[in-house]
Amino acid sequence: MDKYSFLNAANTQFFADLYDQYLENPDSVEASWRAFFQGFDFARESYGEDFFEEVTLSSEPAPQVATPQVVSVPVSDKVEKELRVLNLIKAYQQQGHLLAQIDPLRVRNAQVAFPLEKFGLSQSDLSTVFEAAKELYLPASPLSVILKKLEDTFTKNVGIEFEHLDNAEAKKWFQEKIYTGDYTATFSKEEKVRILQKLAESTALENFFHNKYVGQKRFSLEGNEALIPALDALIETAADRKGVKEVVIGMAHRGRLNVLVNILGKNLQDVFSEFDGKDYPNPEFDGDVKYHLGLTTLRKTAKGQEVLLNLAPNPSHLETVSAVLQGITRAKQDNHYAQNPSQVLPIVMHGDAAVAGQGIVYEVMQMERLRGYRTAGTIHIVINNQIGFTTNPFDSRSTTYCTDIAKGFQAPIIHVNSDDTEAVVHAVLLALEYRMAFGHDVFLDLVGYRKYGHNEGDEPRFTQPVLYKLIGSHHNPTVIYTEKLVQEGVVTAKEIEAYEEQYRNYLDGELEASRKKELTIIQPIMQNEWQGFDHIASAQEMLQRVDTSFDKNKLDELAALITALPEDKKFINKISKIIKDRQSIYFEQQKVDWGLAEHLAFATLLSEGYNVRLSGEDVGRGTFSHRHAVVKAEETEEEILPLTYITAQGGGKLHVYNSLLSEYGVLGFEYGYSLTAPNTLTIWEAQFGDFANGGQIMMDQYICCGEDKWKNQSGLVMLLPHGYEGQGAEHSSARLERYLQLCATQNMYVTNCTTPANIYHLLRRQLKAPFRKPLIALSPKSLLRHPLVISSVDELVSGHFQEVLDDTHVNPEEVTTLVFCSGRFYYDLLAEREKLDRKDVALVRIEQLFPLPVEQLKEVIARYPKVTDYVWAQEDPKNMGAYGYMLMNFDLVPWRLAAMNAYSAPAPGSPKRHKARHQEAIDKVFNK
Repeated sequence: MDKYSFLNAANTQFFADLYDQYLENPDSVEASWRAFFQGFDFARESYGEDFFEEVTLSSEPAPQVATPQVVSVPVSDKVEKELRVLNLIKAYQQQGHLLAQIDPLRVRNAQVAFPLEKFGLSQSDLSTVFEAAKELYLPASPLSVILKKLEDTFTKNVGIEFEHLDNAEAKKWFQEKIYTGDYTATFSKEEKVRILQKLAESTALENFFHNKYVGQKRFSLEGNEALIPALDALIETAADRKGVKEVVIGMAHRGRLNVLVNILGKNLQDVFSEFDGKDYPNPEFDGDVKYHLGLTTLRKTAKGQEVLLNLAPNPSHLETVSAVLQGITRAKQDNHYAQNPSQVLPIVMHGDAAVAGQGIVYEVMQMERLRGYRTAGTIHIVINNQIGFTTNPFDSRSTTYCTDIAKGFQAPIIHVNSDDTEAVVHAVLLALEYRMAFGHDVFLDLVGYRKYGHNEGDEPRFTQPVLYKLIGSHHNPTVIYTEKLVQEGVVTAKEIEAYEEQYRNYLDGELEASRKKELTIIQPIMQNEWQGFDHIASAQEMLQRVDTSFDKNKLDELAALITALPEDKKFINKISKIIKDRQSIYFEQQKVDWGLAEHLAFATLLSEGYNVRLSGEDVGRGTFSHRHAVVKAEETEEEILPLTYITAQGGGKLHVYNSLLSEYGVLGFEYGYSLTAPNTLTIWEAQFGDFANGGQIMMDQYICCGEDKWKNQSGLVMLLPHGYEGQGAEHSSARLERYLQLCATQNMYVTNCTTPANIYHLLRRQLKAPFRKPLIALSPKSLLRHPLVISSVDELVSGHFQEVLDDTHVNPEEVTTLVFCSGRFYYDLLAEREKLDRKDVALVRIEQLFPLPVEQLKEVIARYPKVTDYVWAQEDPKNMGAYGYMLMNFDLVPWRLAAMNAYSAPAPGSPKRHKARHQEAIDKVFNK
């Protein structure tokens, strides 16, 4: 059937109305009509109105008639052919990438074909001149010329996907780039020589490692060495021509050593010392394997521009660093480049199996356009080995490409054959152009291979014998490019041999010099951000009292600012009452509740010039409606942040962002943010404490041990709502026992506060201390409105954080049972003691569990000379909570446990059963 037969029996009124609708909003009409109208407009612009003879689309209303009149609308054969050529061009733009020869090892099986007959064209049309050629930025040209242009553009060593973009301007940008010659790699002789030199260095370094350290893991880049000249050109161009001041790089282990040496300029003697397995000078520092380490260096480009390069360290958990890198980048943009965030360029390198398989990729991509997490566009480079360890692509993804996730986030994708080094370099520069022009993510799929197994000690022929037979007989990219440049007369074979020999001699010299070194020295990244902050290695230093007091008059001023709402805006009655109640409790009662204490901690820090960043699910209001850091105007939903009144008076910066529904990605982002912002109170709050286990990898691999492995300090605060209150297994426990299990070598703080004053001082201590440690702070739910959970203003003014809260309501001489507990369970025990009138029982709260304040606990115990019964009481089942930790870390007393029995789930679903078990634990305390 003729594709355009619908035009021969059109309702003219319908046709005109539809055209009007298209003119107003092209996306509002069905795709086939949209394509027709686009062609119609194109032809009209190309040929003029006279060309259409009887074809007319009027945007004026048609005369009203009783019965719709069906008329014939003849279409010129010439116009019809033009439209068919336009469809051919569109087909190449949409699917031409499937014809691109991007596999360096095999001829690609064509998944699509574009025979002329499919588009209503034939061989007889090849000599016909079509105006449609103007779509390719050509003059009116024969169909044969149009076809050659399309084949040259889409079926060579580069395949580009941009038709999925909704942004018409971005589509037009790509069309112009690929059709005007910008898409074709053209480099000067000097540029080609530099590309070859960087490529040769990449290959020579891998060969040197392979020969000198036989069988050692290094995760070779061989098969994708073009990455090195690509990164070199990217950084040079970004700094010289685009105004980029800092580059933040995240990557897995594949090719990492090569990037460290040949891009960041890492000292080779240090690298060789790492290969030799030499120890570190610091006994408290455990370090990490060589292909996990990061580095910060100041690089000077060939034109003399300085650019700071940061390669973030990471564990073996693939893609985790993607989130961390985004946080690092955003912190730098917020604190140093707020006026022009594009001056910080994030580059993430993925593996093909990881980018397709790891869920965190989706979480991080979802951040790309969110106001709290966007970073002005990331360049993603996939080091595509066409294999994941031993797994083939058909087993590792359901999509055509490993990069197909990018389509869902409006990111263009450039696929390129890694053997075509110039095409790789050109593709990465095109990606840079796009990022700088549009401020959004772009993907480069670097399709190559992996010369050896997953690591150098692995045998890949067990699982891919055919593939590795091809790889074994394939020339590496340096050989291929050298032959190309020799044929072009750019270099001679002797010249490149001399350069390679010179580089090998340099490597030999560095290896020999490294033999004289006895230790391995590892430098933490971004030391420039951490001047004046100490690495703390003893519990005594971490337990040293920090002055967190604050002037009363200034506190009053801040309280007045943050307990007021604009009078010219209307708010719902409930929020007006909450803010008014805060004002009343502070100024009339000289008291603070939890929400106000938290606000005052933020306010005082802001007034002292520190920054505050609060991020997580629903943090603006707070899961339990206690915070209201963000207040919405009733009629407009305008956001009012009372704390910004302090910022407006010259205080620090405040950032409060409700996050996407993600723990893993957002927690990693905030950890990264904290790595480069020591003067920012960086807080991630879980909606419920147990949800934090969605980000457990970040906890296990970064937060608890980043300083021990990489010397990276972090002041990240994790607020984890916790408490057994009959809500079932899911929202009762923040899994305190898991964090305590990770505690060692003074790596972090773990707290479970019970008073507003203590949370106030705890948050202030986080920035007032001369060092930074992560803080795992269990936070309350029901206590947010508990009548006893109130502190005096004086406690905020002159107090400090108290690791232990002794019982002030009993006579120590009468006490025979000394109960230690932590968190909200204290208030249940207090109520029971009053009910039973048990003056022989003292209740002591341990507000900080790690580092455990052992000396303070000894002092407390000494105050009760007649105690014969030492109880550890917890609302958690006995196989959870802090009991096991206390047994291991405080064995000076014979503990008796008062807790629920051991269970697999933290709490039962039945409120009745919960109440019975909870009471059972309470009864054990009082020996009932």
